Amino acid sequence: MDAFIITAYFLAVFGIGFYHSRNKKTTTDYFLAGKHIGWFAVGATLFATNIGSEHVIGLAGSGASSGLAVGTYEWSASFCLLLLAWVFLPQYLRSGVFTMPEFLEKRFSPGCRWYLTTVSLLAYVLTKISVALFAAGILTREIFGWDYMTTAVLLVIATGIYTITGGLSAVIYTDLLQAFIMIGGSALLTWIGLSEAGGFAGLREALPDDFFHIVKDINHAEYPWLGTTLGTIILGTWYWCTDQVIVQKALCARNLPQAQGGAIFASSLKILPVFILVLPGLIARALWPGEATGDTAFPLMVQRLLPPGMSGLMVAALLAALMSSLSGVLNSCSTLVTMDIYKKLHPEASERRLVYVGRLMTALVVLVGILWIPMIRYLSGEVYQYMQSVQAYIGAPITATFVLGILWKGGTSRAALMTLIVGGLAGAGRFALDILHKAYGMDLGALNAVVEIPFLNYSCGVFVGCLVLFWAVSKVSEKPVAAQVAQLTIAFGERARTGGEGVTDKLLLGFSTAIAVAVLALWFNFR
Repeated sequence: MDAFIITAYFLAVFGIGFYHSRNKKTTTDYFLAGKHIGWFAVGATLFATNIGSEHVIGLAGSGASSGLAVGTYEWSASFCLLLLAWVFLPQYLRSGVFTMPEFLEKRFSPGCRWYLTTVSLLAYVLTKISVALFAAGILTREIFGWDYMTTAVLLVIATGIYTITGGLSAVIYTDLLQAFIMIGGSALLTWIGLSEAGGFAGLREALPDDFFHIVKDINHAEYPWLGTTLGTIILGTWYWCTDQVIVQKALCARNLPQAQGGAIFASSLKILPVFILVLPGLIARALWPGEATGDTAFPLMVQRLLPPGMSGLMVAALLAALMSSLSGVLNSCSTLVTMDIYKKLHPEASERRLVYVGRLMTALVVLVGILWIPMIRYLSGEVYQYMQSVQAYIGAPITATFVLGILWKGGTSRAALMTLIVGGLAGAGRFALDILHKAYGMDLGALNAVVEIPFLNYSCGVFVGCLVLFWAVSKVSEKPVAAQVAQLTIAFGERARTGGEGVTDKLLLGFSTAIAVAVLALWFNFR
């Protein structure tokens, strides 16, 4: 039964992927799905792209180790998606860009575009690709006894087949299926686990009270309250509002109302992971306190609680999580390499040539990601925490540059480039110190104090420093061209929408307000 369900899942995914791989002749068709996607599909693919195997394994692992506190990333994401809908998307769609580096070039300079392209590709290797594959390897090792490198290679090939041939359309429509499988399978596992643990009341009795509070001391090693409030918003704004993998899914919407509706729908879905991904970690810790530690919590739940057939469904859900996030990254790598590097160097290249080059270069990025996988274990026992720490180091200067670039007409190209470089060096320096201190056990002397700063708090400090630097350099730089800035900065009261199809600002604003109130209420309840 398990084999039948997993086989049926792969057949369905490949069928959907290959169906949407037809007639991908132009870059708009291949990289932006022809710009005809509706809000429901946009929201589902945003959610599915984000919830990879590193989320499924890592969130449960952090839940088993520390309780619900890791859920602050998820609930902060709801607010960041609302920012994407109301602040960032109107500017992106009005500018008509394919990529986020392209937007930075239009707003600031070619140097900013090259910086973001390079950093984005490195980030995809260091976090998204390699961590997703490593997390999937943990699952298959625990359940099937497979070597994780074998799993990584097989899953990359399987995902790459439909992603490289079908482009973003194949990614989005397979994500629709995968989102339902992920949510349904995880919810089923949580419900069975809660029944075994004696309900939520029984869970509270079995675990320390601290496991059910998300607001920790400011010096907490992993979840300081400053970092889990301001820090997660800074990190989330980079990820949800400026990262190519995420924003590309919204750029494919048929118009602004559909793109905003998709972001708001995804914002509501981000409430769920705390209950269907983090909570299983707590359940595993309560049921098997000596065994459910870190990243083994979720595989234990699948192995010991689900009967044949249902465990196959859960494995399919985890494979869906991996393949949906990985396919989005592969397509975005293809877009960045093609539109921001190859086309920049070869402006005369044909549409067919551009699509071919993007497919070819994606394979190279995947290979480098696989080679990086063995390093992850040295940096953190929980893959989700590793991923968040790396992203926090590189995200702060990018967030500062985009936010001030969109909200402030006085921001200059010199200020943007200097902020990106200085902030990037601050993050890269901390990452290098982490490797030396944690992976190799080196005594760094006075620099040990820097490594001991919680990475979320460190990110907050870098972000504030970047804001000050951006403002100071802008004040002494040559002012930007007013006509150019006017088209790329926020204009309150103006709406760049066409073909609203009955979607009104009042309706979207009402849903946004309801989501914000619900998240704040949950945060207050588990404070």
